[in-house]
Amino acid sequence: MQVRALLFDAYGTLFDVHSVVEAGRALTDDPQALSSLWRAKQLEYTWLRTLMGRYEDFWAVTEAALVFACRRLGIAAGPAERARLMEAYLRLEPFPEVRGMLAALRGLPCAILSNGAPRMLEAAVAHAGLGEALAAVISVDAVRMFKPAPQVYALGPARLGLPKEAIGFVSGNGWDVAGARAYGFPVVWVNRQRAPLEQLGITPDLELPDLAGLPRALGR
Repeated sequence: MQVRALLFDAYGTLFDVHSVVEAGRALTDDPQALSSLWRAKQLEYTWLRTLMGRYEDFWAVTEAALVFACRRLGIAAGPAERARLMEAYLRLEPFPEVRGMLAALRGLPCAILSNGAPRMLEAAVAHAGLGEALAAVISVDAVRMFKPAPQVYALGPARLGLPKEAIGFVSGNGWDVAGARAYGFPVVWVNRQRAPLEQLGITPDLELPDLAGLPRALGR
């Protein structure tokens, strides 16, 4: 891949969304089940809200998904308990190799393009200490719809001042990989779960098991 900049998805790519599991232990004996259902409904609600034209930012979507997940699993969670779980989203841990990967890519502009609300992204980036390694942090809030809408991916070239063909898009989410490739980005799929390819007639340009090998794959 010959690219002049990189766009990274945030949740599930740079940040481990399931690092909220520890926060869930105070509410349930199976915090992994809560985390998994919470994440699934979070994504589902982004797609449904975009299709319905009823945008709410990712913080509101994430809280709605949490309420659903708790009710579905029979977990008693009042406003205070939900607030503690939501705050955990502001302190998500980066995957272990992220800091070293970004350091190895120094000199190549790197940015985030995420469904996250601006406040959520700012907090996560600050908590992980990634701010100096990023040229920009771009939220879908600017267009009031969520990925994989093409209007979202178009924010990257507009912000970085480069054609889409010159920007590599990196995601750990198969559906996001398909959306970015359909838009026209060269795409790297970080397939941590060794998942099968989404059957949408679209393949990534590069598939990696994690982000550690990305600099070498780009000749860095």
